[in-house]
Amino acid sequence: MSDLQIRQFPCLSDNYGFLVHDPDTGETATIDTPDADRILAEAEAAGWTITQIWNTHHHFDHAGGNAAIRAATGAKIIAPGYDAHRIPDIGLKVGDGDTVNLGTHAARVHYTPGHTLGHVCYHFADDGLAFVGDTLFALGCGRLFEGSPQQMWASLSRLAGWPDETRIYCAHEYTQANAAFAVTVDPDNRDLAAYAAQVEAERARGEPTVPTTIGAEKAANPFLRAADPAIRKHLRLETADNAEVFAEIRRRKDAF
Repeated sequence: MSDLQIRQFPCLSDNYGFLVHDPDTGETATIDTPDADRILAEAEAAGWTITQIWNTHHHFDHAGGNAAIRAATGAKIIAPGYDAHRIPDIGLKVGDGDTVNLGTHAARVHYTPGHTLGHVCYHFADDGLAFVGDTLFALGCGRLFEGSPQQMWASLSRLAGWPDETRIYCAHEYTQANAAFAVTVDPDNRDLAAYAAQVEAERARGEPTVPTTIGAEKAANPFLRAADPAIRKHLRLETADNAEVFAEIRRRKDAF
């Protein structure tokens, strides 16, 4: 079985588009559809035909290009069943624990409410990679538009249980701003300081900071570190439960 091929490219102001290709079968999925024209052009440049659309959630910068790509390619839309009333023409409704296949490669669907109530992530465990939409960002996490802090903390904790080497493809280039905030709640974290410096250098060279890894995020991302004593002490929340600490970190980020 050949390795999956991934084509990553910027879309809109700060989104990333992802095309995932199985060379053994020719199957190609677009992970979300932030910009239909750009996604179709990238597929053409690669010589790939889009056969599937995998949506993580219903927001327009993730599903807004579905109709145009489906019209151009006949691709099947795979999306969370929870969002069937918000994502038209779903060909396969998926939920927690389901498996979806791209050629010879299988991804497990993880239900991760918080950013939205229907959000899902797609984890190719055998390939060591995952597409996490707006649940987890490099040094950040998605804003809670629909879900509760308790839901989002549970979702993030679930992702943190994946192997450290898992490559994480998140949907936005927010890392530089996330780093500037992260050091305000975890100022003595050497891993975070090194990560932030790396991000500054990458962005100065015009390079993406995505993908990241679960291990890097567990070491430096404050939204995965609500149990850390140093963060709790800094926030004066030593006796709070983890979801409460997470909620305070998210509140501060929203106001940052």
